[in-house]
Amino acid sequence: MPSVDAQDLIERYIGLWNEPDPEIRRKTVHDLWTEEGQHILLPPQQMHEQAVGLGFTTAALEAHGHDELHARVTRAYEEFVAPGTYVFRIQEAARHLRDVITFRWEAFHTGEGQVTGGGRDFLVLDGDGRIRFDYQFPD
Repeated sequence: MPSVDAQDLIERYIGLWNEPDPEIRRKTVHDLWTEEGQHILLPPQQMHEQAVGLGFTTAALEAHGHDELHARVTRAYEEFVAPGTYVFRIQEAARHLRDVITFRWEAFHTGEGQVTGGGRDFLVLDGDGRIRFDYQFPD
């Protein structure tokens, strides 16, 4: 595995979710994730309970590959950041062990002037230092 600056990687990662330019978002998705990269989100508790109630044994939301990852990031940007409601920020510095980087992030509500959400990410990297798996656990 090449030397990876974990803090730089998560700064680019968080910057992606706040990026207004769709072409820069698309390029950044390609730069950060492998072609087969995956974003796997543990859904909010209410959504998880509804899925389990419908008979699903696993309730996770997933995006696979660059096109789906770009769509996922774009949807989050359009819903939370574009209206000026939220800014995503790093809450806890990156921790790096072999091929895994973990960090905490927060959703800062600009209207309320306070943090109203956040979570933890576990990024599993490939041999080139790009994201293979992005496991996200919102609070």
